[in-house]
Formats: sequence, C-alpha cells, structure tokens
Amino acid sequence: MSLASSIRTIAAWEMNRSMTTMGRSVLPLAAGLLVLLMLVTAFAAQSGVHMQDGMYRIGIDDPEIARIVAPDSRFTPYLDNGAALWENRFAYDVVVLNGEVYAADTDKGRAALKTLERDYDGYVSYVAAGEPDLFAAYPLWIDLQYVKSEIDFLATQSGQQVGAPADTGRPPAPPGPVETVTPPASAMPISEDVLREHLADTGSGHPIERYTGVISGDSAMEQFRTPSELSPPLPFDAIILVFVFIFPLYFTSQFFMMSVMNERVGRAGEALLSTPVRPAAIVVGKALPYFTIMLLIAVAITLFAGAPMTILLPLLPVILFFLANALIIGMASRSFKELSFVSIFFSTLATSYLFFPTVFANTHVISIISPLTLVVLDIQGDGFTAMEYVYSTVLFFATSIILFYVGIANFREERLFSQKPLASRLADFVSGGISRDHPHLSLFLIAGFTIPFVFMAQMLTLVLFFNIPMPLSLVLLTVSAAFIEEFAKSIGLYAVARERPGFLTPKNLLLGAVAIGFGFLAGEKLLLFATLAQITESIFGSVLFLSLQVLWMPLLLHIAGVLVTGGFLLLWGRQGYGPGLIAACMVHSLYNLYFLMGALL
Repeated sequence: MSLASSIRTIAAWEMNRSMTTMGRSVLPLAAGLLVLLMLVTAFAAQSGVHMQDGMYRIGIDDPEIARIVAPDSRFTPYLDNGAALWENRFAYDVVVLNGEVYAADTDKGRAALKTLERDYDGYVSYVAAGEPDLFAAYPLWIDLQYVKSEIDFLATQSGQQVGAPADTGRPPAPPGPVETVTPPASAMPISEDVLREHLADTGSGHPIERYTGVISGDSAMEQFRTPSELSPPLPFDAIILVFVFIFPLYFTSQFFMMSVMNERVGRAGEALLSTPVRPAAIVVGKALPYFTIMLLIAVAITLFAGAPMTILLPLLPVILFFLANALIIGMASRSFKELSFVSIFFSTLATSYLFFPTVFANTHVISIISPLTLVVLDIQGDGFTAMEYVYSTVLFFATSIILFYVGIANFREERLFSQKPLASRLADFVSGGISRDHPHLSLFLIAGFTIPFVFMAQMLTLVLFFNIPMPLSLVLLTVSAAFIEEFAKSIGLYAVARERPGFLTPKNLLLGAVAIGFGFLAGEKLLLFATLAQITESIFGSVLFLSLQVLWMPLLLHIAGVLVTGGFLLLWGRQGYGPGLIAACMVHSLYNLYFLMGALL
C-alpha cells in the first residue's frame, strides 16, 4: 500500500471513529455548548450586559434633565427639589441643581461625571441632527485618510532624534521646498441624511455594533468624523474579530488531542500499530481530517465576515501549530486530568504569543512576530508583504514540522503506552532521536532543531517584558534569554545521560559540548539571518541575540554553558542538572550583561 493510499485510509477511519466513538459522548456535548454559546451571545447582543446597571446615583431637580440620563442604565436617577437634594448631596455620586453639576470628590463620583458628560454629548448630537441647518451646528467635518507610520525605531540606537526638538523657541519650518497640495472638493461625497443619521446614533449604539462594522461596515461614513469624535486608530476591533477565527480553530484541535489520548487510554492504538502502515501515514492520516475541518471553518468565517481570503495564509501555520502541539500533548499525557492541565497551560502561552503583539500592529516592529498581526493588517486593508509573511510564520512552520517529526519518530508502542511522568516522557521523546552509532551528530542536530523553540520562547519573553521600564526590562530579558538557551542546549545531553548513564564521560562530555555548540550556533545563524533581521536590529532584539556579533565568542559561550551543565551532571548525576543549569545561566547572563553595558555605554 502506498503512502498516499495509507494516509487516505487512516483519514477515513479516523473520521468514522470520531463520529461514532466520540460522537456518542463528546460531540453532543460540544454541539450543545456551541448552541448555548450562540443563544447567550444573541441574548447579550439583544439586551446587553447589565453588570453596570444602577452603578451611579444621580439627584436631579429638573425632569427635562432626567430624560437625558434615563436611557443610560448605569444611572439610578432621583428627582427631588433643590433643597432636599442639597441637604442629602453626599448620598449621590452626582447632583444637578439649577443646571449646574456637582460631583462627589471620589473616584466613583469622577467616573459618574465623565459618564454624564458622554451622555450629554450624545444628547447634543441627537438634537443637532434634527436642526434644519446641519452645517451651522457642525461646520467642520474631517475626512480621515490614514497613512502608515514610517517612524524609524532603530534611529534611537544610533543617537538620532526621531521626534521634534523639545523647545526651540520658534515654530518649526519645513527643511525642504513646500509642495502645493490640492485641497479636497468642497462638496460632501455623502448625503446630509446620512450625516444626520450618524449624529443621531452617536453614543447610543450597542457596543457590539462597533465590532460588526470593521470589515463589512459602513463604507463612506466610517472615514468622516466631527472633531469631537476623533480618536487614535487602534486595532482592538480587528483583534476581537481575529479571536472569532482562533477560538474555533483551537477548539477543533482539541478533538485531535483527545483522539490520540483515547487510543492510548483504551489501548485501541495497539491494533493500529500492528497494521503494515508506517507511523508517518498514521499521524498524517489522523491529523488530516482535523486540518481539513479547521481550514473549512476558517474559510466559512472569512466568507461570512466578508474578509479577504488572503488572511487564510497566516492562519495556515497557526492551524499546523495547534495540531502539532495537540499531537505531542496527547502522546505525552498519562491521563485526561494531566492532558487538561497541559492543554490549558499551552493555550495560555499560545494566546499570549498570538494576541499580545497584535496590540502594537502599525506601531512597533515587535508586532510582526505574530501571524495574527498579518490578519489584522489584512482586515484593515493594509495588507502584508512576502517578507513580513516569512517573518511572522517561519517559527510556526518550523516548530510544527519538528513537533510532527518528533511525534512520528515516537509513535510506537513503548512510547505511547508508557506510564512515566510527563517530564520523563518528554525526555524519552528527545532521547528517541539520539542515534547509538552517531550520538554526537544527533546532539548537533537536536541543538539545531531547538532553535525555533528557543526563538519562540524568547519572543514571548520579549512581548511580556516589552512595556516594563528600562533598564529593568533589559535585565529581565537578558536573564530569561540566557536560561532559555541553556535549557535548550542541555536538554539533549540530559536525555542521553538519562537514557545511557555510562555515556557521560569527560571525553564524551567535551565532544558533546562542542557538537552542541556548533549545532546551536549554526541553527541560530541560519534562522536568524534568514528571517528575523528586523527584530534583531532593535534594542530589545539585540538583548536576546547579543552573542551573535562575533562567531568565535558565542561558540565558546555555547560550549562553556554545556560544559558547566554537563559537569554537574557528570559529578552529581541527574540531581545536579538543576544547579548546573542555574550556574550556566549565571555565566551566560554575565556575558550578555558585559556586552550589553558596553553597547549601551
């Protein structure tokens, strides 16, 4: 049977088994939860979320003013005469007497005052929309034309000034010739009725409405604003829509994870392993139905939302990443309880890595590390280049391929049905890739294969520490980057020492350290210079990849770090791995801090 035929047979078997075995227990529950979610969402969209109802107490002496705040459920209005209101003014957050507003000198009082201001602005807009001469009330309408920022975030490293001078004492003058700009046409490209409708709706629409118009929303009216409505263009609306894509994709990958776990717990995988089918065909065949379903879900949501189909390109590596991690988690967990814990932990990290950088879309180069940033840019109409696509997705493609390879290499009976703890099973997965005939070559390759995971973990720390003030953020990045690298370099040596205790001799330790050092350096250079040049040129990227300036120095650093950790393993066995890792991290951190201080000084 050919590989393609085997994959097709396994895929069909997986679909039938999922619909029967899981269909009787999991699928009805999942369908019920999905229906319940849709009903709750529809109810919330219809009636709103009432967590803020009756939040503020407001005393009013004029029924006409009371009508302004009556539609706002956050206010509980009390209508009384002026003397009674003034006497009991401390019982209210806001008091309105004779047209004057008095707010309590508390945080709640100030928040109530701000809410009242917004309600009044909405009331004014509603009244102005009904005036015969609309442009007498609103003579200025601003036509927004967004231009992508071209600020050079690398300029500050070389001492260049990005912003305007602090105080020159005279107004700035253009440095070059002044070009004539053609003024826009005086006529509004939209009708006055549309403007009136927009003013009448200002401040009164349901919050969900602003998310539904990001892609297919109001066309022309979206670019016209009154001066009071101007606000910075932030991608939060698009991020909400991106979440609509990611949640069902991750949810579907859980079925693949549970399928692998079910076969291990129920020992059903033994029959599958006994068939004359290669592990590669089994893994690919089992993952193919879920990959197809996830891709169809993404296509359906894209068509329903009216988004460009090009957003499927950055979603593709995310789908592969979810499936690859679901395979490893399903193979490594001993029970459904452990699987739940590990999957929740993974979802937290993955969500942080995917969503946090998108907040800085169009603002900082750090946002490009997430493929979802490309989705946001495409939804906003800016699009993305081929190089940006490579920057954002190469780590996801690389880690997915490596994880699938690890899963295929370990998809055998002694790995699948072992009851060892999670850490021991992961170490077994690594040791399974170490050849007995060529262990040093295997250590070289393993060190190189860890580079995508190292970069991804370091990028996650970069996102987490990005907003912490300097120099604390640089110190945290330095220490965390050193720990991640030393852990990645030592994992292969620890796995082989655990699998074959007699292997770790002084000679093999030295040869292994040299192999790991060369493998780690080769992987760094290959992936770094091929894909991550933009990020590494920033000040934060230089902290993570500081050791790559001169080849022989990082090579010695990598070898020294492995020797330190391996020396502890050689002297004290597996109990010395933790102290050795800490010692290697300290050496690496001191190296980075030395060069970092020299670069900053």
